[in-house]
Amino acid sequence: MRTPVPFGQYVPLDSPVHSLEARAKMGLTASFTVLVFAVEGFPGLFAAALLVTVAILSSRVPPRLVARGLKAITLLLVFTLLAHALRWQPATVALVRLGPLAIDQGGLVTGLFFSFRIVLLVVGTSLLTLTTSPVELTDGLERVMRPLRLLRVPVAELSMMLTISLRFIPTTAEEAEKIIVAQTARGARFDKGGPVARAKAYVPVLVPLFVNLFRRADELATAMESRCYRGGEGRTRLRETRLIFRDWIVLGLGLGVVAALAMML
Repeated sequence: MRTPVPFGQYVPLDSPVHSLEARAKMGLTASFTVLVFAVEGFPGLFAAALLVTVAILSSRVPPRLVARGLKAITLLLVFTLLAHALRWQPATVALVRLGPLAIDQGGLVTGLFFSFRIVLLVVGTSLLTLTTSPVELTDGLERVMRPLRLLRVPVAELSMMLTISLRFIPTTAEEAEKIIVAQTARGARFDKGGPVARAKAYVPVLVPLFVNLFRRADELATAMESRCYRGGEGRTRLRETRLIFRDWIVLGLGLGVVAALAMML
């Protein structure tokens, strides 16, 4: 049986997006994030959705892998939608009314706008980890933060910590899913009772999850020490990556399109 790829884990494929240098993809991701926050209406979000759709198709990553991250933020999307849509005794005409609470058209549109914005952020930023290997991501972060060395910031160690943290996110999600399936097979129920009862039901999941995380961290530290890892001082790379002409062209076009859309929309 084939093990499903966890959300955010690197998917090795041969695509134009995979072949871009890590720093170019970081710049495009950062500019896309700015665009999503800069636009103030649905036309701007639809334009951003069109850009991220083109990026997904160019990366050749299956859309189901890209969309897996939306499952983890379902509660956040529902909360965002309700927080903006619900009104307490609204003066306007309500679409749905339940006692003093009601949902009017303006609140529903606002909630949909902010929920759509969160979806675009998750889908757009997940492409960075889906198309960039942990080694490339570490090297890219270290090169981007290189000017901080003048302030005596341990850039190499910081970039390694950030990369390991990003890499552990899909691993943790995968292990949590396996533990939940195992506990469900033993008769555990996570959908019964109120919020307190459901929170208590997840205690048997959190305990082995944290135990596995500490064990994995200890194994990783031992592996790094056995390979004589001592930080970035004197460290060499198996493959030196450089921003080539194609990367600069794609980065420049991407920044230009984002800037134009941010100003027009």
